[in-house]
Amino acid sequence: MKQPTFKQRFQYWFDNYMARGTGALIGGLAVVSVVIISVAALIVVIGGRILSPEGAEPLSFLEAFWLSLMRTLDAGTMGGDAGWGFRLMMLLVTIGGIFIVSTLIGILSNGLEDRLEELRKGRSLVLESDHTLILGFTPQIFTVISELVAANESRKSGAVIVVLADQDKVEMEDAINERISDMKNTRVICRSGSPMDMNDLEIVSPHAARSIIILSEGEDPDTHVIKSVLAITNNPNRHDKAYHIVTQIRDPQNLDVIKLLSEKDTVQPILTTDLIARVVAQTSRQSGLSVVYTELMNFGGDEIYFKQEPGLSGKTYGDALLAYDTSTIMGIRRADGAILMNPAMDTRFEPGDAIFAIAEDDDKIQLSNLARIPLEESLIQRSGSASKPKPERGLILGWNRSGSIIVRELDNYVAKGSELLIVSEVDDLEKQIQREVGKLKNQKLKIMEGDIRDRTLLNELGITEYDHVIVLAYSHLDVQEADAITLVTLLHLRDIAEKDETPFSIISEMLDLRNRELAEAAKVDDFIVSEHLISLMLAQLSENSELMDVFTDLFDPEGSEVYLKPIGDYVKTGEPVNFYTAVEAARSRGETAIGYRLMSESREAEKSYGVRTNPKKSEKVTFSPEDKLIVISEG
Repeated sequence: MKQPTFKQRFQYWFDNYMARGTGALIGGLAVVSVVIISVAALIVVIGGRILSPEGAEPLSFLEAFWLSLMRTLDAGTMGGDAGWGFRLMMLLVTIGGIFIVSTLIGILSNGLEDRLEELRKGRSLVLESDHTLILGFTPQIFTVISELVAANESRKSGAVIVVLADQDKVEMEDAINERISDMKNTRVICRSGSPMDMNDLEIVSPHAARSIIILSEGEDPDTHVIKSVLAITNNPNRHDKAYHIVTQIRDPQNLDVIKLLSEKDTVQPILTTDLIARVVAQTSRQSGLSVVYTELMNFGGDEIYFKQEPGLSGKTYGDALLAYDTSTIMGIRRADGAILMNPAMDTRFEPGDAIFAIAEDDDKIQLSNLARIPLEESLIQRSGSASKPKPERGLILGWNRSGSIIVRELDNYVAKGSELLIVSEVDDLEKQIQREVGKLKNQKLKIMEGDIRDRTLLNELGITEYDHVIVLAYSHLDVQEADAITLVTLLHLRDIAEKDETPFSIISEMLDLRNRELAEAAKVDDFIVSEHLISLMLAQLSENSELMDVFTDLFDPEGSEVYLKPIGDYVKTGEPVNFYTAVEAARSRGETAIGYRLMSESREAEKSYGVRTNPKKSEKVTFSPEDKLIVISEG
């Protein structure tokens, strides 16, 4: 083998040295500078009087070194030199100094650019603790962060949200800052990396986070979620305490996998397909219900809190309903964790039980301790019979895998003799429905093939003759293409509704959260369903894992649910009445009243479309016959 030459060895050493980075380059430049200055000082000392300034004593090495150093750093220093020999030597030193300083500036500039590029990559370690960690970056993240900012506003020391996603750090920060202008006392830190990679996860300190939110993204979102959960729970650096992980799952079959991963940790998956289908079914029949759900889920107003109340020990649930003026009880949480939503009124509180109630804050849940509850017995409608449900006509335009669940849910709520028409372009839809839905008990089902964007078809269907219209997105199409079909159909429906005074609700589904904002309307009866509600739930559960059982019970078709019922069935209208009286009227029917809706404000978004949850019970309101009482009831 041919031996390398000295030149080749030197080039190899030089290449390796240059590859060491900015610090090594500055160190090498410093060595070169010391050598040049020392050589110049030695020459001046050795030259003696010949190279010393004219009329001056010969310089010592230290004096010559200092003069050379000054001329290296500042070329203007040599302006007052005397003696041509000395001037020539200082000129050479100054030229070398110009080269050294310019090289140093270039090295520092490149080093700074490299450092900024590293920061842009978002790969530096996050040294935070007790932070909320969000894995993934989808349109949902803006709602989640907005809610967390509102939730953290009461924290005096502020809060930190850390985001890890396989996207550019600066682009994520810019997008968040554009959508959320006021972060209040919350800081948001973004890092780039894969949530499924254990090494990338270590960047964002998952073991010090108080909660972790995993957003589903990609072509196979459930797989993404499962791998991310595994990367956290099976991490060799994990701590012994249980991790609090909140996420979402689309396929019910994957819930079993999540349960296997939840043995040591608190992993709370939201089954999005079922939840959205239930919301569609419920909101389509009850105008204003969507606003009630939003009020209960967001951090903008009152929220749901748990509190143990020793003063209620031995008393009944019915007694507790009237024991608070500024809070509204929804149910009982037993000492073993069991949730009783709107239990029987004679259910007694036992040691260790807690209430869960709607309140402005947890410290606002205080017993009123009134000697006498200010009930207005004469205004309670005790003898009047509740309004009997009437058969309904429903229309579903479009189809996706949520459709079968919606049909089954509607069948549980509508009166016997109701009708439901489905119009779609999906092939073999009738066989699919027969296989997935089964036999219906309360409604007659019809299926029709057609283009839901066709205005002629919509006019022929007689849209105004239906009580509620549901527009489902075609999930087998591209997201934007499916939402475009929904938007066109929605525009036609709104135009039809404006030209006819017959009231009918329009519930449409958007796959992309950004399209939901694009299609948002100023009427609560025209409600856009998307993963916005899922985002609100993710934020709530990340702050309080105990709410999972409450939300599960709230949306479960079995047991008690939220209803908006005619206020005239409970109290007399046209006369001032306090909410204590309305609560008592509902209590006598085994129901829990949590608010009301004023139909005179149903078109005013700034007033929450007339919806009031957790009103002060002592304040009086004059209701009209069209107003609704919001109750938790079994039917």
